[in-house]
Amino acid sequence: MIMSNSEEIEKLKACLRDAENVQSELDRRVFHLKTLYDVSKDIYGSVQSETILRNFLLMTMGNFGLMEGFIILLDAPSQSIGQLVSIGMQEGDVAALRKKVIELLARKGMAVWTDGGKSLANANLCDNSMGFSMPIRVEYGCIAFLGLGAKLIKEPFNDDDKELLDTLVNYLAIDLKNARSFVEISELNEELVAKNEQLEEALNDLKKALRKVEILEDVKVQLSKFVPNTVSRLIEKSPNGVIPESKEQDVSVLFLDIEGYTKMCEQLQGAEVNKVIENCFSAFMDAIFANNGDVNETAGDGLMVLFLNEDKQTNAIEAVQTALKIREEAVRIKSEFKALSEPLTINMGINSGRALVGAAKFESDTGSRWTYTARGLVTNVAARIGAQATHGQIFLSGATAERVKDQFTLTPLGSFKLKNLSKEIQIFQV
Repeated sequence: MIMSNSEEIEKLKACLRDAENVQSELDRRVFHLKTLYDVSKDIYGSVQSETILRNFLLMTMGNFGLMEGFIILLDAPSQSIGQLVSIGMQEGDVAALRKKVIELLARKGMAVWTDGGKSLANANLCDNSMGFSMPIRVEYGCIAFLGLGAKLIKEPFNDDDKELLDTLVNYLAIDLKNARSFVEISELNEELVAKNEQLEEALNDLKKALRKVEILEDVKVQLSKFVPNTVSRLIEKSPNGVIPESKEQDVSVLFLDIEGYTKMCEQLQGAEVNKVIENCFSAFMDAIFANNGDVNETAGDGLMVLFLNEDKQTNAIEAVQTALKIREEAVRIKSEFKALSEPLTINMGINSGRALVGAAKFESDTGSRWTYTARGLVTNVAARIGAQATHGQIFLSGATAERVKDQFTLTPLGSFKLKNLSKEIQIFQV
């Protein structure tokens, strides 16, 4: 079948129209892709919300041929305008826009963020010069509003434009969400860094404090070698140096000395004497501490020991038990030191009763000195009784004997007139 010229011409026109439509669609798609590329490249190049909003506006307005536009970012926690970015708008118009938004927030409150953008869409925020506007849901607690001016070519925004703007707005929402996440992460990181610095500072302070504790413990250990346990306990209870006043309490006092100490010093070298004394007193200390005694004073070959248990019978029993154990240890030490030509004899005296016990302070030109002791007649009598003992005897006063008579075998020795005492004192041997 042969077509006429007119038919061929119509067919060519139809093909040309189809080609034009295809080209138009291709141009539209190319424009969309180029616009998406330009906008996404600029907004994804920053993590600052204001920069993202400004770049979005610039690229969108440039691609659509616009002279003015704005974006408002609203923050739910503060129920206020987070950011307002405008391009090409007069200052008065921007101020009027800000005022409308503030009034809307005051009127609607949280509904602005929870009604899907209806409050923003119906608030008549844009004047007649604006050609397009739409709310943008970024995420919960963050919503935006976009306003674009009329096109320079005087054409309205068509469906293709709105489809492209929907896509661009979705890109914008994603980038704003990422930016907000970045800000949150940055704030958390800064908070973490600050806490790490605080933790490191606290750790350093703790190390310094622990070092001080270690030093104080070392000092305590060293002082314990020289300071009576009672004094150590007082210092621990009152580290600020306020020592409680002396008080009267019941106590048993034990005095001991090494018989023939001067003769032993003549027979042995100084180092040997020191070794014997150290071994003696070390063994004595074990016996004393085992029975809750407290060495109050040392003087060459002698010791003064206090037994401060609140129970009268108990402190007396502990004193006698200590004396017996010391006598037993003296026999053992003599067998270990062949250089000793004579038995190691320890004489002891014990008295019990009430005495003034506590710390005493002595002031002088060279400073102050503290001592802890039991003062009074009980102490003096114990010393005098100890001076009466010979050949390793253990003497008790009548007061002590009365307390321990049911626990130990005692031998009454009678009444003795002791130095500087007006009354005679009964003495018992254990």
